[in-house]
Amino acid sequence: MTPLMWLIILGTGACVVGGSVALVAGLQRTAPALGDAMAFLAGEEPGASEDFGSTGTRTERIGAWLARHSPVPLLPGQRRALALQRRSVAEFHADKFVWMLLGVVLPTLVATCVAIIAGPGPRPTVALVALCGLGAWFIPDLLLHRSRRHDQVDATDALFTFLDLVILERLANRSVPQALESAAGQSDQPLFVHIRQALARAELQQQPPHRDLTELADELDLPALADVAETLRLDETGAALTGALRARVLDLRDAHLAEQRVHAHSISERMTLAMTAPVLVFAAILLAAPLLRLTQF
Repeated sequence: MTPLMWLIILGTGACVVGGSVALVAGLQRTAPALGDAMAFLAGEEPGASEDFGSTGTRTERIGAWLARHSPVPLLPGQRRALALQRRSVAEFHADKFVWMLLGVVLPTLVATCVAIIAGPGPRPTVALVALCGLGAWFIPDLLLHRSRRHDQVDATDALFTFLDLVILERLANRSVPQALESAAGQSDQPLFVHIRQALARAELQQQPPHRDLTELADELDLPALADVAETLRLDETGAALTGALRARVLDLRDAHLAEQRVHAHSISERMTLAMTAPVLVFAAILLAAPLLRLTQF
């Protein structure tokens, strides 16, 4: 039997086994997360909590166990990035577990396929497999770090949209709490969900919403939200809030636009450097032969 036939048999068997496992897993009934289920029955907004016991799927339970027993805790910046994506710590560690499995399985699978096609060859050692699994464990951390700035920009844009909705609600002669609550209920974007939860806490504690919004700004590292929360304090003094809020939003939007322009300019400079390097290499190749001839005379 030729190696190609062995490869076809191996691929067919993997597809059959994988499809059977996926079919059985899809037919199984999963228990819902108790905390989110009770919040849904109470008419509240189910949120992504860091309570490791409120996970429902099997992978999230594995991730919760890994999060409890991990020797390396999450950094504050990682927790803020997860909060901006509205992902739980258990879900993040479940992704790390899946990546680790891929890092362990892929070298063995590749070596097996090469041995079937080209004959016996060097086999991956235990140290190499363990090193691949360890490296794959940190891939979600790298992806989270790379997406942090993008998530910050998305959250800032969502904040400006939220503030525009608040201003429109205020122009409709609605009170500040009513305007905030109505604007926050217009979207399921992660920042809108966090704001709804902060407003619900403020209403439950019977305190002004700007305090919880300030705490939320510190939690998510959003200075623009903290500035808006300070502007909302004017409502306690009886001052005109709509004009001040509109002016503050305009200033924050201009500052955000200037920051984005600076970032775009830095990216353009890096692209220019990357385009210049191949040109210099090509010029060096063309000039190498004439220079060598000149040095021979």
